[in-house]
Amino acid sequence: MSHLSILPTVLRDVACLGDTLRSFGLSPERDGVIEGFAGEALPVLVLVRLADGTSIGWSRSDDGSLALVGDLQRLSRHRDLQLLLGQLTRAYAARSALRDAAQHHALIEFGA
Repeated sequence: MSHLSILPTVLRDVACLGDTLRSFGLSPERDGVIEGFAGEALPVLVLVRLADGTSIGWSRSDDGSLALVGDLQRLSRHRDLQLLLGQLTRAYAARSALRDAAQHHALIEFGA
């Protein structure tokens, strides 16, 4: 029997996460509910439904980061999803770094 688990991540920016998910051809939904076994359900800030029916989401942790929410037992057996999450984390980090660099450049350029 499986249930929903909440896993910490280093992700923090919901907009950056949404942009990154869309760059992978996924359709993130804002303010969704992820459902687990026997009626278990947790609210999430971002919800993604994959083609095979698997749903994953992200909710805000107390420290401000975005925690991954999903059926841990199902996720651990889903090799493609494990690869996707690794690629997603790397793409998010690159997108975030580029955005931060552009903001820093804009501040320098305008003498702020």
